[in-house]
Amino acid sequence: MPRGRTAPLPRRAVAARNPTLVTAVSAALLLGCSSAPDTAGPPQAATSAPAATTATTTPPAPSPTDPRAAAVGKPGDPVDVATGLDVPWGLAVLPDGTALVTLRDQARVVRVGPGVSTAVGADGEQGRVPDVAPGGEGGLLGITLSPGFATDGHVFLYQTTRDDNRVVRYTLAQNRLTEATDVVTGIPKNSTHNGGRIAFGPDGKLYVGTGDAQDRPSAQDVNSLGGKVLRVNADGSIPPDNPFAGSRTWSYGHRNPQGFGWDTAGRLIASEFGQDTFDELNVIRPGGNYGWPEVEGPGDGGGKFIAPVQTWKTADASPSGVVVTPDAVYVAALRGQKLWRVPLNPDGPTGTPDAYLDGALGRLRTVEVGPDGTLWVLTSNTFRGEPRPGDDRLVSVPLTP
Repeated sequence: MPRGRTAPLPRRAVAARNPTLVTAVSAALLLGCSSAPDTAGPPQAATSAPAATTATTTPPAPSPTDPRAAAVGKPGDPVDVATGLDVPWGLAVLPDGTALVTLRDQARVVRVGPGVSTAVGADGEQGRVPDVAPGGEGGLLGITLSPGFATDGHVFLYQTTRDDNRVVRYTLAQNRLTEATDVVTGIPKNSTHNGGRIAFGPDGKLYVGTGDAQDRPSAQDVNSLGGKVLRVNADGSIPPDNPFAGSRTWSYGHRNPQGFGWDTAGRLIASEFGQDTFDELNVIRPGGNYGWPEVEGPGDGGGKFIAPVQTWKTADASPSGVVVTPDAVYVAALRGQKLWRVPLNPDGPTGTPDAYLDGALGRLRTVEVGPDGTLWVLTSNTFRGEPRPGDDRLVSVPLTP
C-alpha cells in the first residue's frame, strides 16, 4: 500500500453504542483511489532556529456529564452508525449527538448519526465547499468546532485549494456552511504530505498539523508553515506566548502529523507518519524539534531532538487520527488496519500498546469520542484500500472495563 515514500533516511539511530444502521449518504459518490509517490530529494542540513520558550496548559478534567469521562476501558465490537461514505477524513461531533464528516474528494460535508444522513450545504458548485481542489492526499481534510460553537456556530475546515492548504472558518446555520473567512493561508501543498488535522486545545487556541509537502528542509525552518504544528488564535493571528516571536510555529521537524489530542495534564499528543521504518507518537512541547528530515523513529540525536514516546513499524500503523481519554490514547491506523490503545501514565503515553479491531474494518482514518462515551471511528477503504459492502463507514465502538 503506497505511502509516498522514497529510499530510507540515515537514521538517528533510524538513529454509546447505537445499533441504528444509517443508509448510504449517496449512492452516486465515487470511490477515491489516487495516490502519488514522494519525489523529494535527499535530506539536507537543518536550518538553525532561535531558542524557544516553554509553556504548559492544564485543562480541567472531564466532568461526569462529558462523554470523555465515560470513555474508559477496552474496545468492544463495532456497530455501524453510517455507511456509504466516500473517502471520509475529518469528524466533528455536534452537541445534538450527530457528527459532521468531511468527504475529501467530494469537497462535501455530511451530517450523520443514528437515524440521520444528510448533506450539509455550502456556497460552492452543487453545494460543495468552495475553492477545494482535491488531488492525491489533498482535498477537504480536517474539521473542528469553535469552543463557542453553541453560540457562534463556527466550523473550521482544513482544505486544499489550487494554490495552497489553508484553514477556513464557516458559520453553520440551517444545515448550511456560509460566511467563509480565511484563518491561515499559504500552507504548502503537494500530492502527498499535506497534514490536515486541526483541533482547539484546552487553552482555546487552534492547533494545525501541516506536512512538509515533499519539501523536507522546510520542516526545520521555523518561519515556514510546512512540517509543523502551528498554534494560532481563532482569527489566525499569532498568540504572543508562542515560542518563536512572530511565528505561528508551535513545534517543528515534522514529516506529516496526522492526529491531535490532549491528556488531563495538558500534554498535546500527536501521531505522525514516518518514512520507511518508524511511525511515531509524540508528546509535543512548545518550541520542540522532532527531527525530520534528519531522523526517523527512536532516539534523540544526542539531545538535539525530542524523541517519540512510542514508535511502530510502518506496516503496523500509518497512524492517523488520535483521541485521548482519561486512561489511554487511541490511534486509528491506516496501513496497519488497527485501533491502537496506548495506556497513559503520569509521565505520558508510555504504556505498552495493544491492538484492537485488527483487520476487522480495514483502514482506519479518524477516531473521536462519540456523544455516548463510545469511540466513533471512520474507516478509509475507498482510498488505497479494498472497499467492502457499505464502505466507507462510521462505527461506534463501546469501551468495556
